[in-house]
Amino acid sequence: MAQSTETDWVSRFADDVIAESERRAPGKPVVVASGISPSGPIHLGNLREVMTPHLVADEIRRRGHEVRHLISWDDYDRYRKVPIGIPGVDDSWGEHIGKPLTSVPAPAGSAYPNWAEHFKAELIESLVELGVEYDGISQTEKYLAGTYREQILHAMRHRGEIDAILGRYRTKDTSAGGTKGPAGAGKKPQQKKVDEAELEAAEGSGAADEDDGAGSAGYFPYKPYCGNEGCGKDLTTVTAYDDGTTELTYVCQACGFGETVLLNEFNRGKLVWKVDWPMRWAYEGVIFEPSGVDHSSPGSSFVVGGQIVREIFDGVQPIGPMYAFVGISGMAKMSSSKGGVPIPADALRIMEAPLLRWLYARRRPNQSFKIAFDQEIQRLYDEWDALERKIADGSVQAADAAAYSRAARTAARELPRTPRPLPYRTLASVVDITAGAEEQTLRILGELDPADPLTSLDEARPRLDKAENWITSQVPAEARTVVRGEPDRELLESLDAQTREALRLLLADLDAHWSLDGLTTLVYGVPKVLAGLAPDAKPTPELKAAQRSFFAVLYRLLVTRDTGPRLPTLLLAVGADRVRTLLGG
Repeated sequence: MAQSTETDWVSRFADDVIAESERRAPGKPVVVASGISPSGPIHLGNLREVMTPHLVADEIRRRGHEVRHLISWDDYDRYRKVPIGIPGVDDSWGEHIGKPLTSVPAPAGSAYPNWAEHFKAELIESLVELGVEYDGISQTEKYLAGTYREQILHAMRHRGEIDAILGRYRTKDTSAGGTKGPAGAGKKPQQKKVDEAELEAAEGSGAADEDDGAGSAGYFPYKPYCGNEGCGKDLTTVTAYDDGTTELTYVCQACGFGETVLLNEFNRGKLVWKVDWPMRWAYEGVIFEPSGVDHSSPGSSFVVGGQIVREIFDGVQPIGPMYAFVGISGMAKMSSSKGGVPIPADALRIMEAPLLRWLYARRRPNQSFKIAFDQEIQRLYDEWDALERKIADGSVQAADAAAYSRAARTAARELPRTPRPLPYRTLASVVDITAGAEEQTLRILGELDPADPLTSLDEARPRLDKAENWITSQVPAEARTVVRGEPDRELLESLDAQTREALRLLLADLDAHWSLDGLTTLVYGVPKVLAGLAPDAKPTPELKAAQRSFFAVLYRLLVTRDTGPRLPTLLLAVGADRVRTLLGG
């Protein structure tokens, strides 16, 4: 098979995954996987668990191979705690701790039948917008249907060997927990300062406080959910099991209920996490599945799972890159179990899907990166637009071109794009000043380039709508731009002769420069002319200081602040007649 000549990380993993799939399962679809636990808001850190295999799967599809991207919804996991700050949730949800996520009521007012479906729905909608193709697997449905019955019975027959594998790590690292992702080692790492704004890349499938099956009656890798109709929790202990008959006895520590069942007929329970995950690798034939950075530690689910899948289930561990944290610029660090944590839908309200895809595609999985909800989003859009210009003129580097291609389109389709991608910072400034008034917005945007005027706001959508959402949802009210209603007479009368001359020069050439580029030349050129220089002279430190002073005066006269949107955009937004009035012309 010919190797890819591209140098990006996605191509390198695709090479490896295709080769490994042909070795393990020739002629069968390539299988990549993600695991998502809908225990609360599925945030932008968790999205890396999906986007990493998606990008690899999409590259494999582009090469003509059949591929399945499985997303295992770990909705049969236990409900561990009541999240903080979730609308429609109060302390009464504490009575459901220990139940499967699909048996916990959805937050009050939700249109969904249970807790898991409520939080899955938010991500599912975003994955459609992001162009992610996948096969969803509900673990509740799988377990209740008895799909894994033979695997469960096999694990119970080999419980001694499993216990021995786990025992190697119990003595070495008693803090090792059972979750999959950066929160995963029982004792969570000391919380970093909130201004680092890191979203744990995946809080993990499986419960951080789940026991591994050890008890006074011996080790059992299976955990029943209580059969008492009023309980249904996993606070159960297996007290006896017979391999020949599959007769299993358990007692519930929460309600005292106990019963004896035949495990070859019983479906109301699941394998403990460190056995469940490798069992599914073998069952599904997973070739590629990433996991969080904590899996480089001894006793982690991925490390232990590699031994269990090989020694117990006669399978092979997937290729599994570790992925790093995702940061949020402008937001405090939050756990995925807390309300208010930014989810993919929040990002897609303020940025187009290709830009969000690009943030995940351009960095290797082991590199952390930030998603901007503050002013930094304007710089990210500037980078994206500059990349598009390099694509157009052929100056782009191969890896950057590959990342752009993966962001802008999938193997199946081109993602929707803005027909006229005006600068995001310009659009944000305009909707800030106009408060979204469409007629005024169209007037201003139509004057940006008189040689090729915008004739409909639809040409600037959806980017225009994303910029407006950013202004209204992320910019504090006190930071919004409010243009003065009347001239500041007192300030105008206090200006020195040189500043008055600067205003005169600006107003005299206003109409001749009435475009975004023209006004940019004008506002930077006025201080140069006052200094006896040509308008295109290179700025000196002294000239830059004079420009800053001039700009500050303009801002105070226009918006009563020392700073604001870029002056050329602000002038266009205010309009020539009102500019003359406010500047004393």
